[in-house]
Amino acid sequence: MKLVEVEFERSVFSPEQFPRDQLPQIAFAGRSNVGKSSMINNLLQQKNLARISSRPGKTRSINFLRINRKFYFIDLPGYGYAKVPRKEREKWKWLIDAYFGENRQLRGLVQIIDSRVGVTGNDAAMIRFSLEMEIEPFIVATKADKLKQKERAQQEKKIYAALHQFSLPRYLFFSAKTNLGKNEVWSWIEEQIRNKP
Repeated sequence: MKLVEVEFERSVFSPEQFPRDQLPQIAFAGRSNVGKSSMINNLLQQKNLARISSRPGKTRSINFLRINRKFYFIDLPGYGYAKVPRKEREKWKWLIDAYFGENRQLRGLVQIIDSRVGVTGNDAAMIRFSLEMEIEPFIVATKADKLKQKERAQQEKKIYAALHQFSLPRYLFFSAKTNLGKNEVWSWIEEQIRNKP
């Protein structure tokens, strides 16, 4: 993908703020502090377009990033951070439910997990939710550069076993530091945009 123009379009805090154009959308979901912002910045060759924070749970909106004026990356709020107040978590859930429920331009969902941790209960809940919405997620395991060869082999088996219950055998290791998996993620994104109505 040749990146000609990348811009932060808007932060959305309520369904009324969703863009009403017909541009395709690729969403990114993952638990807080999983490396989602680093992954998005890496894919877009940017440093701070998706905001990286040392404080998990900081992203409290759905952020729309417009690529080449042709499609959007959607940065969904991170989930699973216990210190976020319950009322705030409920608001996030309401916003995400509205996004998936009303959206007709969503072409694909990149579901991000931490390669060192594997599929958590919150990850499994998000995968289950997306499948219920008839969206098959593309599973990407970030921070792969932090795994030694033996650890990676162990995690591969662990992740495969966890995803097997969802009949999702395909997943990809990714590193924003080494660019591992970057080309494969872009190939998948281009396929979703090109082949889905």
